[in-house]
Amino acid sequence: MVFNSFLFLCFFPIVVVIHFILPHKFRVYLLLVASYLFYMCWNPSYIFLILLSTVITYFGGGLIESFLEKEKLKYAKTILGLCIGSNLFVLFFYKYLNFGIDVITKLFRLLGMELSIPGHDLLLPVGISFYTFQALSYIIDVYQKKINAERNFFYYALFVSFFPQLVAGPIERSKHLLSELHNVKNFNFEKLKEGFLLMLWGYFLKLVIADRASIFVDKVYSNYEEFGGWFLIIATLLFAVQIYCDFCGYSIIAKGAALILGVDIMENFNSPYLSVSVSDFWRNWHISLTTWFRDYLYIPLGGNRKGKVHKYINKMIVFLLSGLWHGANTTFIIWGGINGLYQVIEDETYSLRQKISNILKIERDSIGHRMFQVIATNILISISWVFFRSQNVSQAFAILKSMMQADNFHILLDGSAYNCGLNSKNFWLLIISIIVLLVADMYKKRGVLIRKTIMSQNYIYRAIFYTISIAFILLFGVWGPAYDATGFIYFRF
Repeated sequence: MVFNSFLFLCFFPIVVVIHFILPHKFRVYLLLVASYLFYMCWNPSYIFLILLSTVITYFGGGLIESFLEKEKLKYAKTILGLCIGSNLFVLFFYKYLNFGIDVITKLFRLLGMELSIPGHDLLLPVGISFYTFQALSYIIDVYQKKINAERNFFYYALFVSFFPQLVAGPIERSKHLLSELHNVKNFNFEKLKEGFLLMLWGYFLKLVIADRASIFVDKVYSNYEEFGGWFLIIATLLFAVQIYCDFCGYSIIAKGAALILGVDIMENFNSPYLSVSVSDFWRNWHISLTTWFRDYLYIPLGGNRKGKVHKYINKMIVFLLSGLWHGANTTFIIWGGINGLYQVIEDETYSLRQKISNILKIERDSIGHRMFQVIATNILISISWVFFRSQNVSQAFAILKSMMQADNFHILLDGSAYNCGLNSKNFWLLIISIIVLLVADMYKKRGVLIRKTIMSQNYIYRAIFYTISIAFILLFGVWGPAYDATGFIYFRF
């Protein structure tokens, strides 16, 4: 079940109504059943993987806390290792097994030996990376005594499987989400208004922008040898928009749906394309994953406490693994490595850039300088997106080569760009929608939330706004054949 499906638009209101009719003590059971039904719409058998992860980490958390209270650190550490190892084993088996076999086979071939290991045709469970990392954060937090082990199995099971953020995040922390689930309040009209506005904005990002941009991107990238130069430059820039609106759209719909149910989950994006550096970009992009790797990998590895060299090594490890987290493909690893390398170079050249700014008497807080930083950051990020979007490494390099040799600027003037799946009307509707997104992100960056302004209006103006917004999304949203819902990009991670 996806958010932009007719099934979800029927499912969600029913869950909301029953949720607030039921006494508080029964709501956890309703939400747990709803969450499992939501997930089982993809593949019913894979619900057992969520249950397995839930059972292991629930009982593991209780045992760890018990051993820590008895000061049996060795036993607590053993249980922690078993919980982490078993969850990562399941993740590896379903997501990385064939990739691992392929890597081993190629290594043996380089050594002049042939090794034949049969692959496995396994369907990747939707959202397995997300709920696995969420469960791991809980067990680590218990071990580090940041939280007490959850005593109620049903609340913990709901923490792992809460349907608004189950399949594509954000990856919530146990301390925050468990508290929210335990303290779900009665129906709140203000939360309903805010949640509904968030969902509308998320649907706008997904259906109007992301799915429209994907038509152009898919056409060009699937025929990159035919559509070279500026076609690929435009497609790459539009892919940067597509992946942002697709993933951010999901996160915002998730936040809105959870808020309507009385649960406040974290913001996962904060105007990332207005960032002034790659480091700044990663503080604002997929915040829940970035902070997860920071807290559970980067800092335990030593962070920046052991000198510059170790700091850079730790940062590269984090970003290489972040790339691998996104998918079992060399392109993702390279994408992660590029973003890690960007930050190492950025950090290493900081003093030099400061000196150049002083010599040239550049006002670092000026609008012009900040615009230059934003543009430079987006160029660097867009280059890395080429690897993320490409099917393989050779395709990525071929696309980059074609982009660097671009000599067909005329396609921006003669209408050739309208031959890539989007006619002129749809192309310009996409551009106008992107401008709307840019304005909204600029206001958000300044701490101004447009939805709060809309919520403060009287009900007549709100009703008009809701009507126009819904009509616009229905009329101009991109729908699949026979109105089939298109999936979200991050569902495959």
